[in-house]
Amino acid sequence: MAAARPPRSAALFVNARSRKGQEAFEDACRLLGEAGIDLVRSKAIRDPAKLPGEVRKAVQAGVPMIIVGGGDGSISSAVDHVVGSDTVFAILPLGTANSFARTLNIPLDIPGAVDAIARGKVQRIDLGMIGRDYFANCASIGIAPLIAQTVPDGLKKWLGRPGYLAWAGLQMTRFQPFALRVKGDGVDETIQALEVRIANGAYHGGTELVETDVRNGEIVVQAVVGSQRTKLLWSWGLSLLGPDKIRGTVKEWRGKSFRLITGRKLPISIDGEVLARTPVTVAIAPKAIRMAVPR
Repeated sequence: MAAARPPRSAALFVNARSRKGQEAFEDACRLLGEAGIDLVRSKAIRDPAKLPGEVRKAVQAGVPMIIVGGGDGSISSAVDHVVGSDTVFAILPLGTANSFARTLNIPLDIPGAVDAIARGKVQRIDLGMIGRDYFANCASIGIAPLIAQTVPDGLKKWLGRPGYLAWAGLQMTRFQPFALRVKGDGVDETIQALEVRIANGAYHGGTELVETDVRNGEIVVQAVVGSQRTKLLWSWGLSLLGPDKIRGTVKEWRGKSFRLITGRKLPISIDGEVLARTPVTVAIAPKAIRMAVPR
């Protein structure tokens, strides 16, 4: 049986503070209309904290499809309100890294993303969970939360990924390795770690780091092992060649649920936003939402 097409009626919410948000809103409205998508609601949202509420109200009103334009943080803040509903979720990648869009092979330009929505298919995909909070793509412990907590707002907006990477290099001088204990699914191990990725999707920071898929029903905990910062830099460098190249620098655990405990309480960034601290339970929510993806 052929996969269902995305609905022809939708609400569009764009994070106008995302890197490309303000300039993209009018283009998205026009292109969606030309593609035959009737926008029953559309809003450019200047305060990102209000985006989840708009999504929740649209889902409660029975809007058949919600389209969110923004970065990975905007997407993750919205998915919680779609779980458990029949509403189809769709995205326009307007952020810096756009890791979730890359995971789903959604084009990173607005015309391409609109075409994927209008001509694509509806498919159930997994979400990750940190405690009771759903997330779309990847959470992390280590240098990424340190960057997320300190990066100036204007740096990402005006310089994009190069500016983000430059700031990451600067923060490396403040970073300290940590003890990590992983429990669950028959595992109980403690290692010295430099970075931890809790992955539903394959991409992190716009780079493919984990060999996984949002349809396989498992969460992946990937740790860069060691105590020397140079090893983290080496692992990052190898990652530019593909996820298979970093195997000698990481340890992975795959399963349904794990408990993560660190020697000291550490912040966790969830798709770029610092929203939790260790210790935490991480899990997979299989087939949690219906999503418009390329055919």
